[in-house]
Amino acid sequence: MSLTAAPALSGPTSSLLDLIGKTPMVEVTKIDTGPCRLFLKLEAQNPGGSIKDRIALSMIAAAEAEGFLKPGGTIVEATAGNTGLALTLVGQAKGYKVLLVIPDKMSKEKIQHLRAMGADVRLTRSDVPHGHPEYYTDMAERLAQQIPGGFYVNQFANDANSLAHFQTTGPEIYEQMGGDLDAFVAGIGSGGTITGIARYLKSVGSTAEIILADPVGSTLAGIVNDGVPGPEGSYTVEGIGQNFVPDTADMSLIDRAYSIPDAEAIATVRELLLKEGVLAGSSSGTLIAAALRWCREQTEPKRVVTFVCDTGAKYLSKVYNDAWLADQGLGDQPLHGDLSDLISRKYARGDVITAGPDDTLDTAFKRMRGADVSQLPIIQDGRLVGILDESDLVHVMNTDEITRKERFAKPVSSAMTRDLDTVQVSESLDALIPLFDRDRVAIVLDGDAFVGLIARVDLINHLSLNR
Repeated sequence: MSLTAAPALSGPTSSLLDLIGKTPMVEVTKIDTGPCRLFLKLEAQNPGGSIKDRIALSMIAAAEAEGFLKPGGTIVEATAGNTGLALTLVGQAKGYKVLLVIPDKMSKEKIQHLRAMGADVRLTRSDVPHGHPEYYTDMAERLAQQIPGGFYVNQFANDANSLAHFQTTGPEIYEQMGGDLDAFVAGIGSGGTITGIARYLKSVGSTAEIILADPVGSTLAGIVNDGVPGPEGSYTVEGIGQNFVPDTADMSLIDRAYSIPDAEAIATVRELLLKEGVLAGSSSGTLIAAALRWCREQTEPKRVVTFVCDTGAKYLSKVYNDAWLADQGLGDQPLHGDLSDLISRKYARGDVITAGPDDTLDTAFKRMRGADVSQLPIIQDGRLVGILDESDLVHVMNTDEITRKERFAKPVSSAMTRDLDTVQVSESLDALIPLFDRDRVAIVLDGDAFVGLIARVDLINHLSLNR
């Protein structure tokens, strides 16, 4: 079957489920791929926004066929977010309730998306190992046993997971590449993607090298390369990497693995947006970084395929947020060896939300609420003239015998604090402690110029990252 050079239009369908799969593929052309050609299968184009739509459809259909899931039942799963979104999409289309257990490190966009779709979301700890009662898979299995009609999907040991990729994703890749590919790169979250596609490629006689992209801190790359688990640690990318081998993963199919640090994954996915216009999620950065490493090691032209697993719109508050990256120690800003190293949001860069003394308290409060901050620097003619915090607002609200509308219409200057606790940027960390002891935020100046604010959490975060 020949493929069209451009995406072909299809007629309307009565269900989003009919649109799962058949995703497009695009070549990377503006990033250095060495002598190779790198192709990205755009799984973010699935209706649920990720590759996990495929396995949700497959696993629910299998559960129905086997009698494990019956009308009125509840789908229960442990998920990093995308499988949950997919299960909710498919489950609700079929009339099931959905309960999801999610580690607390997942992006707030995913959690908000799930709750908006009607899923019952239970957050659990991301700092405990497999086997702990609060580990997300253990908790999900326990809840499924307690709920009448509950079905624990268990994507980590569900044969319908890898089968979905053997039957759909693998054939699509092979067809789109005309059977000509030299390497395929994927990660292991539940293990189904790399296993199902590798099995398909080998079943049709492909000799493509199967490459595992693994976050630094996951133990799986060590198993592939050295036969023993790699060192375990924490990482920020979501959806891939494990401290155990999922039952779904056939590690014998994998030829080699790359361990990709968070900083490299995030830099890669941001470069992808900047140069190629593709907004991808954090795990896609790990995959593409590994694919680029493999490509640049080659000495002759080869063709490589990997994924954009999901959309980066789910990570705008994290991967694409410079302040968040700085808080995680993943930013590229240079260290100065002074208090400015503790300030992730600097005034000179336009990162700080501010108000003016003539703004109304209503304006200031809306800015505080919108930015999720408890205090605002008050700037006039480029100079810091005061600070307004929540206690200042509460004081005004409680003491004036006027209407609520009149209170909020007052100028910021009527409530702001002018007696400022400032420190110079060149001072030591010890200068912060007396301010924190008085429940104040540290206002950092460089001479007369306002640099930024340091709260207790900024100091704790700095000490945590720089032990």
